[in-house]
Amino acid sequence: MSTADSSAPAALDAALLALRPPVAAELPAEPAATTADFLHRTLRPLLKLQNPRLLAVTADFLLDHHVPFQVAGPAEQQRLLAELLTRNVKLRYTIVGLVTGLFTAAEMRFYRSQRAEVNRRLLELAVRRVQDQASAVAALLAASDA
Repeated sequence: MSTADSSAPAALDAALLALRPPVAAELPAEPAATTADFLHRTLRPLLKLQNPRLLAVTADFLLDHHVPFQVAGPAEQQRLLAELLTRNVKLRYTIVGLVTGLFTAAEMRFYRSQRAEVNRRLLELAVRRVQDQASAVAALLAASDA
């Protein structure tokens, strides 16, 4: 492997880290050692970064599955979102891909060793994030109808 080849992954990792928005959390200086650290260091910033895409993908799935989201009341919208995001395997994998595609090499190694737990936490955060922004999802649906 040439010197240029070995510096490419480090440059990619630095670029990926530079994209991430700050998230308020007190974190130890060392890299993520537990899934809780990983959640705060990696998952929360990446979900914040990918928020517009997360909402758009969710709105697309609601449209594709003809879910009567816009006519539902707020409580029913919350239920519909939770059901879609927890039961639709294709959407779950799409969300996992939106986030894991932006992992650094070290984060990918950690993810591969803790895949089930990281996916569970990632999807938990995503469901909460989308439910908290149900009105934004409804706005995206309304815009697609126009």
